[in-house]
Amino acid sequence: MRALVIQHASCETPGVYERVLEEQGWSCARVQVDEGEALPGRCGFDALIVMGGPMGAHEEAAHRWLREEKALIAEAAISGVPVWGVCLGAQLLAASLGARIFTGVVPEVGVCPVTLTPAAAADPVFAGLPPTLPTLQWHSEGFELPADAVLLARSTRYPNQAFRVGKVAYGLQFHLEASAEMASRWLALPAYSEALERARGPEGALVLADELTRAAASILAHGRAAFARWLALAEACSPR
Repeated sequence: MRALVIQHASCETPGVYERVLEEQGWSCARVQVDEGEALPGRCGFDALIVMGGPMGAHEEAAHRWLREEKALIAEAAISGVPVWGVCLGAQLLAASLGARIFTGVVPEVGVCPVTLTPAAAADPVFAGLPPTLPTLQWHSEGFELPADAVLLARSTRYPNQAFRVGKVAYGLQFHLEASAEMASRWLALPAYSEALERARGPEGALVLADELTRAAASILAHGRAAFARWLALAEACSPR
């Protein structure tokens, strides 16, 4: 089984998800679209993993590859190829299926709880997670749900936090894959450092570091569990 990982920043890797891929015997091809690497055709992979990034989902004028990427995501989701979208990746999944993306009043940054919906209890990926779980959030935009999407998680500030379209396309506004060390590298991205200061004040980096020191182990454990279940679902749905 072969997964395609789309990255939009070199510091936003799949993190713990990549280790789960290796443990489950998946091969992993990585495309760094913000550095000009070309996207392959859909037939070359069994699952699509779309990571986060500092750009907006509709900034095609500044990032011309966004239009092609959204077309690839839509083609994969509509045809039943498993998709796992994280933060920007979730917004791109929603946008590729016709949903509206919007800028929030205040960025959501830090270790924040999300609450699972009743539908999550019957979902093959989210079932088994606690009703409320800690997540790492780092975004200024949110999304409306695509048509026929199932809402799986919500938060107070951004109600749409996770959703499923069809059987195997998932969007997660939050991060369950990033260690404290990985998240610290995101501060080098101006859009992220500015969002952190707007949301948490001038001491935001110290506050975030303290939050992640206490919560990272739990966040990563939930990320491992959910992602492993998604991979099992992807394998079960594969025609190979």
